[in-house]
Amino acid sequence: MKKLINSLLFALLASTAVSSIAASGNVHLDKAPIDLRNAESLQRGAQTFVNYCLSCHGAIAMRYNRLKDIGLTEAQIKDNLMFTTDKVGNPMKVAMDAKEAKVWFGATPPDLSLIARSRGSDWLYTYLRTFYRDETRPTGWNNLVFDKVGMPHVLWQLQGEQVLETKKEGEHEVHTLKLVKPGLLTRGAENGGFDNSEFDHRVADLVNYMTYMSEPAQVKREQIGYAVVLFLLFILVPLTYLLKKEYWKDVH
Repeated sequence: MKKLINSLLFALLASTAVSSIAASGNVHLDKAPIDLRNAESLQRGAQTFVNYCLSCHGAIAMRYNRLKDIGLTEAQIKDNLMFTTDKVGNPMKVAMDAKEAKVWFGATPPDLSLIARSRGSDWLYTYLRTFYRDETRPTGWNNLVFDKVGMPHVLWQLQGEQVLETKKEGEHEVHTLKLVKPGLLTRGAENGGFDNSEFDHRVADLVNYMTYMSEPAQVKREQIGYAVVLFLLFILVPLTYLLKKEYWKDVH
């Protein structure tokens, strides 16, 4: 019985690892500049999320009034971020009908409440920046991290259009992306190419917010943890030491 359980656990771990590798396609993941204490970044990310993501994806584990924790007032939330409901205590529900979404995309777009914990911030940051034109796909788009993805490039007007370039290096093929049509957040570089830094900052803010959304209490939890450690080190430990001295003072 023990061998059977161990075999099942090994098979589960192996299948998880294989699916993880297949999903990323062995593509190098760029480091996402996550800073959950940067309220301005989180606010910009929330704005991008409701404008570009919430039309297809929901986030039902996140309520609009939790955005007050990142420095927004209830009036700012209602005026700028609430497009699918009129009650600030409601969850972030998707605007699109689930049945229509399944017809259009072949599957219902997943809820994004915990996507950062499921995929990882680095995966999201790389994924959202590696869409490229692919006329063989129904949407006209493909992705370097998620091959044959069903999701279109919703941020293409900001980033512009990229194409996939493949070259041989020894026995391996190396895939790179080249920006051929600039977007609203693309600037011309001094060397004649394109500067994507502004778009990368926008995506970083979006991923920062999605990371926050997956665990809104993370910063407060860490603050409580630091306070507990300081209490143990500077209050409880000295008191324990003094108690020990008092208890053993008559013992020779």
